Amino acid sequence: MKPLLALLALFGFSAQAQNRLNLTEGVTDVSNRVYDLHMTIFYICCVIGVIVFGLMFISMIRHRKSKGREPAKFHESVKVEIAWTIIPFLILVGMAIPATSTLIAMEDTSDADVTVQITGSQWKWHYKYFEHEVEFFSRLATQQEQIQNKFEKSENYLLEVDNPLVIPTGKKVRFLVTSDDVIHSWWVPDFAVKKDANPGFINEAWTRVEEPGIYRGQCAELCGKDHGFMPVVVIAKEPAEYQKWVEETEAEQIAAREREQELLDMEMSMDELMAMGEKIYNSTCAACHQANGQGIPGTFPALAGSGVSVDPEARDQHIDIVVNGVQGTAMQAFGQQLSMQELAAVITYERNAWGNDTGDTVQAADINAVMNQ
Repeated sequence: MKPLLALLALFGFSAQAQNRLNLTEGVTDVSNRVYDLHMTIFYICCVIGVIVFGLMFISMIRHRKSKGREPAKFHESVKVEIAWTIIPFLILVGMAIPATSTLIAMEDTSDADVTVQITGSQWKWHYKYFEHEVEFFSRLATQQEQIQNKFEKSENYLLEVDNPLVIPTGKKVRFLVTSDDVIHSWWVPDFAVKKDANPGFINEAWTRVEEPGIYRGQCAELCGKDHGFMPVVVIAKEPAEYQKWVEETEAEQIAAREREQELLDMEMSMDELMAMGEKIYNSTCAACHQANGQGIPGTFPALAGSGVSVDPEARDQHIDIVVNGVQGTAMQAFGQQLSMQELAAVITYERNAWGNDTGDTVQAADINAVMNQ
C-alpha cells in the first residue's frame, strides 16, 4: 500500500511541476491564442518525435547484425528525397498559418480605447495616461526587512508596488513602451505582453482584459544591480470603477500641482529641510550613493566631502543635477519624481549631512527657478 501511495504522490507532484513549468494560459484572448499555438506546436513536435524515434528503434531492432541482416546497397532514392522535402514543408506551413495569425493579432494596436505610455528607468516604471492628466511612478513596495531576511517574506514578495497601473476591463488598452536610461522589458505573463523598453525608441503593445483582478509581472531584461526589484502590477477594474478612479486621481494630481505653486513663497527652516531630506535621501538616493554618502567607487560618486555637495559656488549646479540628471550616466532626473519641496529638502540634506556643513538651504522657489531656466 505504501509504495502505491508514494507512487501516487510522485505522480501528483510531477503533474504540479508540469503545470508550473508550462506556458501561462493568461486572461486575454491573445494570451489564450499564444497558449493554444504553443500546445499545438508542442503536440506536433511530440508526434514527429514518436514517429522518427519509433522508426529508428524499429530499424535497429529488426535489422540488427545478429539477425543476419545485410545492409541494402543503393546510392539514392528520388521518391525518398521528394518525401522528406515535401512533408516537412507542409508541416511548417501548417505551423506558420496559426502563428502568423497570432502575431498579427499581437501587433495590432489600432482603435485603442486607452493609451498609456510606459517608461522604464533604474529601477521603476513611469505610467502616463494620454486621455487624462494622470501620471505616476510605480516602485517596489516590498519591505527592506523582508529582502534582508529580517521579516518573513510575504506572499507577493518582490511583486508588489506602491502605485499599480490601473486599466479598464473590456477595453483595448494600448501601451507605448520606452526607457529613460538602459534597456528594460515590461512583461505581464497573464497578458502575453513582453515589450522591450529601449531608450530613444517607442515599442507598441496592447491588451484587453475581460475579468477584473490583479496581474503581476517583472522587468524581463537585465538592467542593472536592482533589476530583480522592478516589478509590474496591473489592476483591471470595471469601466465605471476605472472611470471613477481616473477622475479622482486626475483631480488629486491637478490639486497637488496647484498647491505646490502656492507653496513656492513658503520657506522651510533648516531643521525641517534636514528631517524631510534625510527621509527622502534614504528612500531614493541611498541605494546608489549609500546611506553615509560615500557612494560606490568607480560607479556612483561620493557626496560626502567632495563634488558639488560641498562647493559653495555650485548650489545651482547641484540643483540642476538632481532635477535634470546627468546624460550618459546612471544619475537620473528626479524633477518629475519628487515635488519641489522634496527636491529642496534632499538637496539641502546632501549639502549639510556627513560633515559637509555648507550652511546652504534650498527652498522650493530655488527649484522652480532652475526648472524654468
